[in-house]
Amino acid sequence: MAIPRIAALAAVIALALPGCATNPSGRSQMLLIGDAQVNQMGLTAFNQMKASDKLSTDPAKQRYAECVTRAIVAQLDPQWRQLPWEVAVFNHTAANAFALPGGKVGVHTGLLKVATTQDELAAVIGHEIAHVTHRHGAERISQGMAAEVALAATQAYVGRKQSPEEARMALALLGVGAQIGVMLPFSRLHESEADIAGQALMARAGFDPQAAVSLWDKMHAENPARPPQWLSTHPDPERRRDRLAARVEPLRTARDPASPRPACTVP
Repeated sequence: MAIPRIAALAAVIALALPGCATNPSGRSQMLLIGDAQVNQMGLTAFNQMKASDKLSTDPAKQRYAECVTRAIVAQLDPQWRQLPWEVAVFNHTAANAFALPGGKVGVHTGLLKVATTQDELAAVIGHEIAHVTHRHGAERISQGMAAEVALAATQAYVGRKQSPEEARMALALLGVGAQIGVMLPFSRLHESEADIAGQALMARAGFDPQAAVSLWDKMHAENPARPPQWLSTHPDPERRRDRLAARVEPLRTARDPASPRPACTVP
């Protein structure tokens, strides 16, 4: 019976609604999970990855990733800067990196073959850390909780009013609608926010914001085949590039020219 589960989830959401917040971009967020909870989830996931995935044994790569990350973390607001930041380099061929709530950063060795300068690596790490400071992980979890309530309620309703086959068809359509109409647009918004905030963050740290543009050019060249924008979790590459490029000179101008640039040695 779906009704007790719906009621329980709805009660959780009702209790959490007063905790809705505004993120650093000025956008309102529905957050149904607190920082302590999501940070613990990030720590657990990070420890599991370190235990099960192959870590790089190259100390130069580890020092390099830590150097770039430290420079960026130093520019965060105190509430984020005080997290126990930790960096791990994973021996994976994929050109990827991530940051988890709680201050955990992972860099794949494959990324270092694409992001070949400290500025380009800073563009990726700044972007990923911006996901953390904008609480995108907590927001995704909250959206999933809300979507589960909506889908469970619809399932209970159509289950009473329609035949089982009609109910299954309606739920399939609603599931697709929920994914395309709710989850994917929010994910595109998350990526756009992380682009803007991450580029600003790496520029404040002394890295060249132009690297965010050159990096995405490289990443798009690596994977030119993409689904239509409306069915993609990431912004259209050309629009994404244009937004980043338009911000390069303002970010360069805003930076104090007397501030030293980081000197992270590329392995």
